[in-house]
Amino acid sequence: MTKFKLPPVIAQLVLARNRVRDHYNVPGLAFTLDGKLVGDIGEAVAAEMYNLTLTPGGGTGIDGHAADGRTVQVKATGTGRGPVFRRVETRADHLIFIDFNFVNLEGEVIFNGPERIALQNMPATWQGQRPVSAAQIRLLNRQVAPEDRLVVVDPTPQGDVSSAQQPQKSSGVARISNYDQFDAT
Repeated sequence: MTKFKLPPVIAQLVLARNRVRDHYNVPGLAFTLDGKLVGDIGEAVAAEMYNLTLTPGGGTGIDGHAADGRTVQVKATGTGRGPVFRRVETRADHLIFIDFNFVNLEGEVIFNGPERIALQNMPATWQGQRPVSAAQIRLLNRQVAPEDRLVVVDPTPQGDVSSAQQPQKSSGVARISNYDQFDAT
């Protein structure tokens, strides 16, 4: 498993969230980093670490492509729980699952291998979403042969996903690399 420090731009986002949470200091207002934002952070970090080309649109079960042509699904959490899967028509060749520790401003790649291994204990059909526990996904990661893992290209992501690694965006939507101008002080 690969551990890493959050890219500075993501760390600044987390620290800004902490300042907002501390400023309001109201029970029930946690300003939680969750859902789509954590997934997007996971995709951006994985793209940088593994030199993935992200696929526009998402929601199809394939978030991008590795340099060798493999399709890749990226899942991420900030809760310490395992990944959650839903039924999709097309499964990715490969899965990267990242657990972010936003308190310590770091992350860990928990699973890096063929998606079929992560899903091997799932029923043939199901409805809704199905989780794989954190303990189970760690055990399944041990089944991945070294040659089946994506190679880490950048073990210290800095928040600079180049235009070669991301799809072209329409004018009016900022590129990921434009956010390195953010100053949370």
